[in-house]
Amino acid sequence: QVQLVESGGGLVQTGDSLRLSCVASGRTLTSYRMGWFRQAPGKEREFVAALSWGLGTTFYADSVKGRFTISRDIAKNTVYLQMTKLKPEDTAVYYCARAAVPGARNVEADFGSWGQGTQVTVSS
Repeated sequence: QVQLVESGGGLVQTGDSLRLSCVASGRTLTSYRMGWFRQAPGKEREFVAALSWGLGTTFYADSVKGRFTISRDIAKNTVYLQMTKLKPEDTAVYYCARAAVPGARNVEADFGSWGQGTQVTVSS
């Protein structure tokens, strides 16, 4: 089992930046993908970004490309989501997740371990 703990959410204004962190503990496997998802009120949880832990390959949803950056610190077992040029539509609970299998797709069903979520609110 792996435990994921997110931090860094908050209330910001349009155009501001924010960095989320996710610390992994327990059975952390280097070949698994780590990702960020988000869920806005009344909407389904959606993919935001993911990272191949071993190679560092990154993946992004079209809605955040060019604004968000996912990265990792292997020594700290931590994955980050740097968010810039935030918009009100970025308001959501952001979840860190680890893929359930190697070579997972960037979809919720392929991620088996989840953090508790951190709220990000962007005011206009």
